[in-house]
Amino acid sequence: MSAIETGTEELLCDLVDGVATVTLNKPAKRNALGDVLTPALRSVLLTLEDDPRCGAVIVTGAGRAFCAGGDVSGMGGDAKPRAARVSPPPADPVRGLIRKQETLTLRLHELAKPTIAALPGPAAGAGLSIALACDMRIMADSAFITTAFANIGLSGDYGGSWLLTHLVGPAIAKELYFTARRVDAEECLALGIANRVVAFEALQDEARALARQIASGPRTAIRYMKENLNRALLADFRTCLAVEADRMTRSAATADHREAVRAFIEKRPPRFDHPV
Repeated sequence: MSAIETGTEELLCDLVDGVATVTLNKPAKRNALGDVLTPALRSVLLTLEDDPRCGAVIVTGAGRAFCAGGDVSGMGGDAKPRAARVSPPPADPVRGLIRKQETLTLRLHELAKPTIAALPGPAAGAGLSIALACDMRIMADSAFITTAFANIGLSGDYGGSWLLTHLVGPAIAKELYFTARRVDAEECLALGIANRVVAFEALQDEARALARQIASGPRTAIRYMKENLNRALLADFRTCLAVEADRMTRSAATADHREAVRAFIEKRPPRFDHPV
């Protein structure tokens, strides 16, 4: 096992068998985002994207929560005395929030490695957006999600509205945003938000097994697959066909493709050459 330095105990990261596990580690606050954890998460995603040993990423939470979203105790703006403020607000708060979103959930959505969110418990608000930005979600049977923003008088950020709409359609997404109701794991599975629901005790093993299977595969081809599938949300069919043709031609020239063909002919599992 290789530990990846994050600069804080609020975020843990290790790399085993090609799988990086990123753990939000503030269980006493249900792994709420904050001024230490969130920048560390942004940074470690860049580190993992550039690490050739990493073939897949799991994002999970310590204890019995995934992520409660923003720390509500730190919200309220002008309700706080001026002396209590750590730093002044940015000159352009919209531009500042756009940058924060693009370097977290957009980066996670576009990461050149497959990503799995493993939810041991609730994912709320921006924490839900982080889970939705991953390619797949595995939930403990006791976990639930909630958009949560209506409960604190906010409209939502970090791309949750876009991500949820593309998963479940606009009518369900609007209901979940307008009501902020809790959606349990089984309903998430039925709606297509969760890929799998397992017992809490089996969650991490299930996520690691899936991540290892993906990380052991043809990584260049899988990276192209992710690009193709993400593009399908945005581009027209003709554009997707053209890019698919380009990526198919590129992957056909890889050593992974040649090994997979040899393995097929020799009736054995392929052995792809990955850095360790």
